[in-house]
Amino acid sequence: MRQFVYPLAALLFISCTLVGCSREMVESIYNVDFEPSNRFAKNLARLPGQYQKDTAALDALINSFSGNIEKKWGSREIKIAGKRNYVKYIDNYLSRTDVNFDTGVIMVETVASTEPKQHLKNAIITTLLTPDNPSQVDLFSSQNIQLKGQPFLYKQVVDQDKQPIQWSWRANRYADYLIAHHLKTKEVDFKKAYYVEIPMVEDQVEIRSYQYANIVRKASQRYGIPEDLIYAIIKTESSFNPYAVSWANAYGLMQVVPKTAGRDVFNLVKNRSGQPSPKYLFNPENNIDVGTAYFYLLKTRYLKQVNNPISLEYSMISAYNGGTGGVLNTFSRDRSRAVRDINRLQPNQVYWALTKKHPNAESRRYLEKVTQYKKEFNKH
Repeated sequence: MRQFVYPLAALLFISCTLVGCSREMVESIYNVDFEPSNRFAKNLARLPGQYQKDTAALDALINSFSGNIEKKWGSREIKIAGKRNYVKYIDNYLSRTDVNFDTGVIMVETVASTEPKQHLKNAIITTLLTPDNPSQVDLFSSQNIQLKGQPFLYKQVVDQDKQPIQWSWRANRYADYLIAHHLKTKEVDFKKAYYVEIPMVEDQVEIRSYQYANIVRKASQRYGIPEDLIYAIIKTESSFNPYAVSWANAYGLMQVVPKTAGRDVFNLVKNRSGQPSPKYLFNPENNIDVGTAYFYLLKTRYLKQVNNPISLEYSMISAYNGGTGGVLNTFSRDRSRAVRDINRLQPNQVYWALTKKHPNAESRRYLEKVTQYKKEFNKH
C-alpha cells in the first residue's frame, strides 16, 4: 500500500481544493500499486461487479454453436453475434446474416450447394423482415425466425427505389434486385459462397435510437438518471443494437450482466429473487429499465458518499464498465481513503484520474466515449 506523511497529503489536498492541481501533481499523488485489496471499510456497501465475467454457461453454448458453424463454414469463417454486430444463422447453418452497425454494412451469404440463389434470397428476405423483438430470435442456433410485426431494420435499409422495407412483397422484390445486380461469390472452406452486401442508411444509429425515446424517458423519470446519460451508455455499449451480446455474458441495449448487475437490481430495487434471464434482457424495455436501475444503485448505494454530483456521475459511468472497485482503486486501495480523496478533488481532476490512471484501459476509454456521446446528444 502507498505510504506518505499525512500532514503533507492534507496540505496537497487543501491546495488542490482551493487553487486546483496540475496534471503532474494529481499523478504524483495517485502513483499507486493497482493490485486488488480486500481491506475495505466495513461500513460501506459491498463492491458490485457489473462486468465481472460470467462465462461458464455462455462458453458451453458458444462451443456447441461454433462446432455447428465450423461444419458448414470451416474454422476460419466462424462469425458470432457481438455487442455491435448482429449475426444470425438459418437454413441448418447454410445461410447467415452479419449486420455490422459500426460500418453500416449488412452481409447476407450462403454456402448451399443446391439452388444457392434461392437459399440466398430466403436469407435476404429473412434479414429484411426480422422482427424488432430480440426475445423471439435465437442467436445461438439456426432456428428459423417468425417474420411478423415491425421489422428491426425498418427505415435503416431502403430498397432500389429508396423506400423503406416493411412488407414481404417489397422485401421479395429487393432480394431479386440484389441477386440480379449485386451478387458476389467467394471461396469458403473449399466451397463456393454466394453473397450480397446491403448498405444501411447514413443515420441508421439515430433511427434506432428514436425507437427507444419513450422507454428511456420513463426509466429516467423512474430512477432519476438523466436521459442524455442513458442514451450515451446505450450508444457506447451496443450502438442501439437490441440483439447485442458480449464476452462477459452481457445482453441487450445496455449490456446487462444477469448474474451481477441484473441480480443486484432484482434483489435490491425490485425486491425479486434470482436474476433476469437473457430473454428478459433482450426485451428493450426490460433492458433499459434494469440498466438504468443499476445506475440508481451506483448513485444511491455503492457510490453514495461521493459528494460532488459531477464527480459522482464520472464515477458512476466508470463503475458501470469496470465496477466500483476499479473506480476506488484508481485513488487508493483503501476504500474509505479513496472516497475521501475523490471528495477532495475537483470534478475535472476526478475525470483526469479515471481516464488516465484507472487500472483497466477499457474503462479509461469508456468514460471518454460516454462523455463525448453525451455532448453529441445535447447538440441535437
